[in-house]
Amino acid sequence: MNRAYLKYFLLIIISIVVFSSCSSTQSYGKKGLYDPVEVAQVSRKLGIPLKNTDIDDDKNMRLYAECSLWIGVRYRYGGNTKKGVDCSGLVHNIFKTVYRKKVSRTTGELYTKSHTIRLNQLQAGDLLFFATTKNKKKATHVGIYLKNGYFIHASTSSGVIVTHLNKDYYKKRWLKGGRI
Repeated sequence: MNRAYLKYFLLIIISIVVFSSCSSTQSYGKKGLYDPVEVAQVSRKLGIPLKNTDIDDDKNMRLYAECSLWIGVRYRYGGNTKKGVDCSGLVHNIFKTVYRKKVSRTTGELYTKSHTIRLNQLQAGDLLFFATTKNKKKATHVGIYLKNGYFIHASTSSGVIVTHLNKDYYKKRWLKGGRI
């Protein structure tokens, strides 16, 4: 009699756990997962259109929100904080916070350790590499792709900004897209 009672009790406990976890999942619908006011604020700060009803935007909102906190941070060579950051420091910090991944702190290592992604296959969170010195084959600048051709990076002249890939400066210096 004790064994039957124990089996019945365990079956009830397992059922409660399984069914209670199912009820807590959120689905993508017209409402979205993020507050539309917050999404609008992040969209304005980044200068890119975002909607909480867009599944891809919802999926990448942690990335967009974290990036928005870095906009305007001044450039500092070797910098790794919001008091001043360089391009690889920005990537390092955003990946640590958003994806909980520790990535290299140098553009060269990020370049060699990332899988090459074609320009037309870029997804939010992919890395973008550029050759900004006379050596046109060496990656010297890195940014993070956001969406619709926009990426965030630490510019030496303007600090952390969002730029579009179709700008001549970046089109001429493009090396590759990369995925960690």
